[in-house]
Amino acid sequence: MAEARLQVIAGGGVPQGPLVTDPWIFQAACVDAFAASWRARGFSPVTIDNDIGLLERTLTALGRPAWDVTPEDIDRVVGDLAVKGRATSTCREYVQIFKGFHRFLQARKAAEIEAAFGVRLVCPVDEFNASRQVGDDSPALLPPPTPERVNEFFDFMKQRIATARKYGPAAWDYALFRTLYHAGLRSEEASLLEKPDLHFTRGPFGKLHVRFGKGAHTSGPRPRWVPMLDGLDLVLRWFLEDVRPKVPDSPVLFADESGGPLHRGTIRNRLRYLMELEGRPPAERFSPHALRRACATHNYERGVDLVAIQQMLSHWTVSSTMRYVRPSATFIEDAYQRAVASTPAELTGKDTTA
Repeated sequence: MAEARLQVIAGGGVPQGPLVTDPWIFQAACVDAFAASWRARGFSPVTIDNDIGLLERTLTALGRPAWDVTPEDIDRVVGDLAVKGRATSTCREYVQIFKGFHRFLQARKAAEIEAAFGVRLVCPVDEFNASRQVGDDSPALLPPPTPERVNEFFDFMKQRIATARKYGPAAWDYALFRTLYHAGLRSEEASLLEKPDLHFTRGPFGKLHVRFGKGAHTSGPRPRWVPMLDGLDLVLRWFLEDVRPKVPDSPVLFADESGGPLHRGTIRNRLRYLMELEGRPPAERFSPHALRRACATHNYERGVDLVAIQQMLSHWTVSSTMRYVRPSATFIEDAYQRAVASTPAELTGKDTTA
């Protein structure tokens, strides 16, 4: 057996000066590592694709590697978005995704960046350019559609099923948006549902197992059980038996034409198309997220406990749920009339509304 020998190679283990490295190639590798860290924490592929796409657009707009970005660069990008009329929430998303990526660089890549480019990482996002959070009383937050408006929309969709040239897509639309409304789901949560997530025998109404519920502060998926209220169990039974077999077989519940999960943008665009088809004025149109807020508001108005709504929507705090609740203009009067009507009934044991 040959004797093992050690060989000394000239050179230092610690770089003596900045390494010659292409900053764009290095940054692309960092973005890939950032995405891998999200996969390791259990985020869904759809979430990762959406947020990494947003990060790449942000870095392109900044026009320089993340470690060279200055507060003035952040001001420029956010200012350009505002000039183009983009929503405050969009500006905030650009800033937040950059902050998250910069924190990742500080935790994982700081030594390499300093060695390769001679830059010590300091986050350029500060109190002066961080996007303002829209408050509870912001006039930009429109009230959700009323129960009457939602019912009119679903009546239109039922009529469309009866008259549409293709039964499958019209029925698919109806089941999807009924699920968003009655279960209070986010678009992405609905797109990631699978057929085994429907548990019709669990509880008095049946339940949806939302395995990829949104977590707070990038904490990863937060699973929850959501009851199938207001006849949603009947809608989903019908969907599984009569509608879902018309799409290629796969575990995905609301699958696209290839059998894969939908993108949340597809759901938003589909709802916009349906409301244009309905022919209502723009002021009466709403988004998929408005259906989630309508779920919270309508359940609250009819007396469902606020904590129950919080658990249904998977909010961390009741205060978050209250931001979703926008009672009608006659909410106080309606509550008063219910209280006045119930008091004599409780005293006499008779139903005064009969």
